[in-house]
Amino acid sequence: MKKYESIAEYILEFPKEIQEKLMEMNSIISKAVPNAQEVISYNMPAFKQHGILVYFAAYKNHIGFYPTGSGIKAFTKEISGYKNSKGAVQFSLTEPLPAKLITRMVKFRQQQDQEKQDLLKPKFMSALSAPAQRALANAGIKTLKQLAKWKENDLLALHGLGPSALPKIYEALANEGLQLKQ
Repeated sequence: MKKYESIAEYILEFPKEIQEKLMEMNSIISKAVPNAQEVISYNMPAFKQHGILVYFAAYKNHIGFYPTGSGIKAFTKEISGYKNSKGAVQFSLTEPLPAKLITRMVKFRQQQDQEKQDLLKPKFMSALSAPAQRALANAGIKTLKQLAKWKENDLLALHGLGPSALPKIYEALANEGLQLKQ
């Protein structure tokens, strides 16, 4: 089996009528999540934000759409007219793709992915700039308790964390009854 490097390369492997459906599917998903990255995963076209949002693939008689199990479960009623399973729904090659349904499913998965990411990122981090967040993450600091073990000068020595981050750090620590090491 050929290993694909891009979605465009994947699409070009199919007959013209299937290529058109694949390009349409790709376009629907791209418009729904314009900032998502197009990738190949499990040798199928996929869209990724923090994690994979959805996959799609071509078959002899259908386009498979894979919004994961949670995406299928959330849209059980809406996909009941299509052949589906725990993690996939099949769209016929001879009928129009349900663009509005696909868009809603993709946006649902995007929201789930963002919520998961937000849970993984400590709340105090969201007040900091992206370079400061990366500096703390690269130093292995994920919690305020870990942060409290550091001295101010040591934090300022981290690449990406500047003096402008300190007031936010002090505030977050104070809200939890913590402070930087003296």
